[in-house]
Amino acid sequence: MIEADLRRATVQLHLAAGVGAVTFGRLVDRFGDAGAVLAASRRELLSVAGVGEKTAQAVSEVTHEMVDDEFAEAEARGAAIVCLSDEAYPPALKTIPDPPPVLYVRGQIEPTDAVAVGIVGSRRCTHYGMEQAQRFGELLGRAGFTVVSGGARGIDTAAHRGTLAAGGRTIAVMGCGLSETYPRENRKLFDRIVADGQGAIVSELPMKTAVLAGNFPTRNRIISALSLGVLVVEAARRSGSLITAREAAEQGREVFALPGRVDSPLSQGTNGLIRDGAILVQGLEDMLEHLGEVGAKMTVEQPSVAEAILPGLSEAEQTLIAALKDGPMSLDELVRRTEIASGQVASSMTMLVLKGAVAQQPGNVFARKR
Repeated sequence: MIEADLRRATVQLHLAAGVGAVTFGRLVDRFGDAGAVLAASRRELLSVAGVGEKTAQAVSEVTHEMVDDEFAEAEARGAAIVCLSDEAYPPALKTIPDPPPVLYVRGQIEPTDAVAVGIVGSRRCTHYGMEQAQRFGELLGRAGFTVVSGGARGIDTAAHRGTLAAGGRTIAVMGCGLSETYPRENRKLFDRIVADGQGAIVSELPMKTAVLAGNFPTRNRIISALSLGVLVVEAARRSGSLITAREAAEQGREVFALPGRVDSPLSQGTNGLIRDGAILVQGLEDMLEHLGEVGAKMTVEQPSVAEAILPGLSEAEQTLIAALKDGPMSLDELVRRTEIASGQVASSMTMLVLKGAVAQQPGNVFARKR
């Protein structure tokens, strides 16, 4: 079968309802390639494990017009269709038991994106989680890693933004077709990734697939498969991020977790991962030492805010900004932590805000800028 025909046959089989990655793989293993599957009789299809009457019928119902529409829709949205047999298909995905037979890609996946780390976490996250996701996105991007995440609200978005701010590359793996934008508020972020040549937006789902909750757990295996390791920044006990962590472990990737407050529900998942053997991470070096030769070769450039601005700070200001390294604090917390008089804390924090070293949040809470 010539290459163009094989690509069309692959997309045609991929469009059949009920033919996911596992069933697609079983059918191709049985018949040789997608074209042979399409030529098989209903009885032959039913002989394959997991293929019932509905799936066999669905395979026969995908028309050439539907395939034409799929290619046209991809072209209209600026997406490339990359099949498992194509040279452009990411090699890392071929190593898992259920690789996506088709990837839709906006932007570019470069060979250097093989050196990647995933960052995942809760959509409803704390300020601490957002800050740390952006911090690690920046650190990894600056060190030369591509950051892979899910493009969702919260931790994912912060990780993508941090990497872009550092001039790094990032890949967002969608749980819907690329004709959809989810979440809608991230349209500009996704467009920026593509327009600036800093990565790609990818999905295994047909172009017009709607946003459905059931699609997100299965896309998590792609996030972990594209990564050398996955960092879970913040996750509740039943967070979908724990699915990504489990997929990473099953795929032989490293699992990293950022510790959180013991009394926070949003840290129960990450703290549980650490309890169960995940690598506790406080800084980039904790990740590099577990990434073998790749980690040893990557550069570490992580100048902190304190290093950049300490020469211009008073002794009290230096003490206060050092205290904020543990996360946002109120004036009362800073007084207790530093034992500096409340009046001096208030005036010093005002100066730190004016100097751009600290951001003031609602409720008279202060956070160190990164």
